[in-house]
Amino acid sequence: MIVFYDGNCPLCSTEMRKLKQADYNNNIVLEDINAPDFEQRFNYIKREDALRFLHGQTNEGEMLYGLDVTIKAWATVGKHKWLNILKLPLINIFADIGYWLFAKYRQPIVGIFCRSSCGLKR
Repeated sequence: MIVFYDGNCPLCSTEMRKLKQADYNNNIVLEDINAPDFEQRFNYIKREDALRFLHGQTNEGEMLYGLDVTIKAWATVGKHKWLNILKLPLINIFADIGYWLFAKYRQPIVGIFCRSSCGLKR
């Protein structure tokens, strides 16, 4: 599975580092959407779309977005099985809205809440 993430976001990078640490079988490939050659290597993904919400791709080529990426990635490494609750009807509506809001406002959120836990210095 490939996870396309914002390497300029300390919170995103921290989460990806934890995901990769749990990936004992090397099943996850992390791709920073800010890499200079990103759009050449992945011309089917627009960087501005990937900045709006998390993108992922299964080994079969299926594209996943938002929380579906998070749930699939952690399931791939055998961790955080509780995330499946976010796929339940009704819960998934609110979880998706919450994720969309978080993704949209993650930079200010990071600035407020992530200074110490993500190593941000201001």
